[in-house]
Amino acid sequence: MNSNKKNIAKEPSEVYQTIPDVNAQELHPVLVKLLEKSIQEANEGKLIPHDEVMKRAKEKFPFLK
Repeated sequence: MNSNKKNIAKEPSEVYQTIPDVNAQELHPVLVKLLEKSIQEANEGKLIPHDEVMKRAKEKFPFLK
């Protein structure tokens, strides 16, 4: 065996099937409510900017770079 090829990951022989486009009728009602709430908060500007989120994460977890 060639040493360069030792650690190559091989894809399983299974065939992966994708889920067709999901519409709102197929979503759980709780998930629909959470999505609606998130969209409403985004429209109202109640979001935390990415820079602020990263700053808080670095303060909480100093080992992050």
